[in-house]
Amino acid sequence: MFTGIITGVGRITAVHPLGSSLSHGKRLHIAAPPGYLDDVGLGDSIALNGACMTVTTFSPASGEFTVDVSAESLDKTSGLDREGPINLEKALRAHDRLGGHIVSGHVDGIGQVTRFEQVGESWDLRVMAPPALGKYLAYKGSITVNGVSLTVNRVLDSAAGCECHINLIPHTVENTALGSLLAGANVNLEIDLIARYVERMLQAQPTSNSAQA
Repeated sequence: MFTGIITGVGRITAVHPLGSSLSHGKRLHIAAPPGYLDDVGLGDSIALNGACMTVTTFSPASGEFTVDVSAESLDKTSGLDREGPINLEKALRAHDRLGGHIVSGHVDGIGQVTRFEQVGESWDLRVMAPPALGKYLAYKGSITVNGVSLTVNRVLDSAAGCECHINLIPHTVENTALGSLLAGANVNLEIDLIARYVERMLQAQPTSNSAQA
């Protein structure tokens, strides 16, 4: 589990295929900030742009680690198949502060940035989410964009999907990889975990046995 509070900005420095077919994944080599790997162990979970991955090798001295990303994960995410900056978050520990919201590290869909411009001291980020995710997004609700826990300020539904309006403070822009976004860029989205359970409870119908109990 994660919180959506980015603990470091790393960089994918190399991408190597794990096989020759489309059913093979890729191995990512990632450079982390100095000291980031000091408390990391082999097999630990680190979220990369919001996608939970397992550390397969690491070197605290060089600040580099690797993860193997399956073809399925590559198909369902964005930004894990090429070199570039990437948001990092270590898995939540029981005694940590829950500064953002509960994040599973499982990407629900890929959105597209429709606007990213500075307005005053802040930044206006707008993301078009796929139609299937629109019902989970609400005013002042939470959404995870490339692993960052953010608050939705406005939602606009259309046939193309649900456009979320999000305000980013300078600290978020300066301390995450969101600052490098451009209109048209794809981003990983994860909906609020609570919304999943609310939908399930509303859809569930009592069985005949439970009705008679």
